Amino acid sequence: MSVVATNVQGKAQAGASPALWSGRFAFIMAAVGSAVGLGNIWKFPYITGENGGGAFVLVYLACIAIIGLPIMMSEVMLGRRGGKSPIGAMAAVADYEGRSRGWAGIGVMATLAAFLILSFYSVIAGWTMPYIVEAFSGGFEAIAAEESGAMFGGLLASPGQLLLWHTVFMGLTVLVSAGGVRHGLERAVTWLMPALFVLLLILVGYAMTTGHFGEAVGFLFKPDFSSLTAESILVALGHAFFTLSLASGAMMAYGAYLKKDISIARTSVTVAVMDTGVALLAGLAIFPIVFAHGLEPGAGPGLIFVTLPVAFGQMPGGSFFATLFFVLLLFAAWTSSISMLESLVSYLNEKGVNRVKAAVGGGIAAWLVGITTVLSLNLWSDVTPLDRWAQFEGKTLFDIYDYLTANIMMPLGALLTALFVGWKMKPAHSAAELGRWHAVWFPVVRYLSPIAVLIVFYFNLS
Repeated sequence: MSVVATNVQGKAQAGASPALWSGRFAFIMAAVGSAVGLGNIWKFPYITGENGGGAFVLVYLACIAIIGLPIMMSEVMLGRRGGKSPIGAMAAVADYEGRSRGWAGIGVMATLAAFLILSFYSVIAGWTMPYIVEAFSGGFEAIAAEESGAMFGGLLASPGQLLLWHTVFMGLTVLVSAGGVRHGLERAVTWLMPALFVLLLILVGYAMTTGHFGEAVGFLFKPDFSSLTAESILVALGHAFFTLSLASGAMMAYGAYLKKDISIARTSVTVAVMDTGVALLAGLAIFPIVFAHGLEPGAGPGLIFVTLPVAFGQMPGGSFFATLFFVLLLFAAWTSSISMLESLVSYLNEKGVNRVKAAVGGGIAAWLVGITTVLSLNLWSDVTPLDRWAQFEGKTLFDIYDYLTANIMMPLGALLTALFVGWKMKPAHSAAELGRWHAVWFPVVRYLSPIAVLIVFYFNLS
C-alpha cells in the first residue's frame, strides 16, 4: 500500500481526528454546499430561459454525466489519496506515481482560481443582503419595472454600499473557515444546506399555487429541439462544468477530509444529483412566478435582481416569499464561498500557519482584491487595462478576473486533472479508490471528458 494511502487510512481509522468529516452525510452536505451556489439559483434559470427550456435541460444533464461527474470523482479521489491541500495532494500523488512534481501545478492553479473567484463572488453574493432587508421591509410592494431597475442600478453605482456588504459577506465566510473542519465547515454546512432545501421547497410549494406550475414544468422538461442551437449546447457544457465547483480545489480539499471507507463514487453521484436537483427546483420555483406575471423567462442576469422583485411585489404575501428567496440565495452563496477559501486555508495550515490566522489572512487578501471588483462596477467602470489583447478588450478588472478563471484557469485545470488520472496515474491505484465504478469511470475520464473540456476551452477562447 502507498505511503500516501496509508497516511489517509490511518487518519480514517483514528476516527476522532478533527481533520476528517464525521461521516458520509457531512461530506455530502459540504460538497453539495460547495457545488450549490448562485450558479444554480441565479444563473441556471435564466440561461435555461435564454436557451429554450427543456431541450437545453436534457443537454445539460448529459453534460453533467459526461464531464462533470467523472472529473468530480477524480478530484475527490486525488484529495483523499494525497490527504493534503490541493497543492500538497497533487505533489504527494505525483511522487507516488513516479511522475513529475510539476503536476502539483494543477493544485496551484485551482487554489489561485478559487482565490480570484472568491474575491468577486463575495461582492456579488453581497447583493443578496440589501435585497433581504428591502424584501423584509416591504420595499417590493407594487414596485414597477423601472423602479426595480433603478434600485439595482443604484446598488451597483454605490461603492460604499457594495463595500459594506462585501465586507459583511467575507466576514461570514472567514468566521466559518476559522472554526476548522468539524466545528466550522461541518457544523455550518450540516445546518445551512438542509435549511436551503427547506426554503427552496417552500418556494416551490408556493409556485404550485400560481396556476402556472404546469406551464413551468412543460417549459423545463418538454424538449423543443428546434430551439436548441450550437451555442446553447456549449452553454450547457460550460455550465455543467462550473456548477459542480470543479477545478477550484474545493472538491480536492474536501476529499482530503474523507474517510477511507466511504465510497467516492456513490457520494459523488449523490452530490451531482442533489446539485442538479437544486437547479431544477429553482427553475420550478421561479418560472411559475415569471409566467404568472407575464414576464420574460429569458430576461438574463436581471431575472433575479430586477424582474423577480416586480413579481414578488404583485403577489399576495410577496414580502414574505421575497425574503425567503433572497435568504436562500445568501445561504447558497455562503456555502460555496466557504469551499473557495478552504483551498488556500488548507495550504497555509499545511505550511504551519494557525488555521484562524490562515482564514483571516486569506479572507483579508481576497477582500482587498474584491475592492477592485467593487470599483469596477462604478468608479472604475471605464478602466480596461488589457485592451491591447483582443480577448480582454473593453473588459474591466472584474471582467478580467471572471474571464481568466472561467475561460482559462478552470477548464485548463479540469483538462490536466483528466489527463493525469486517465493517463499518468496507474489504473490499479484509481481502481483501489473507486472500486467497481472504475470500469465505467476510467474510459469516460480518459477519453470523453478531455474532449468535452477541450471543446469548451476552444470555444471560450475563440
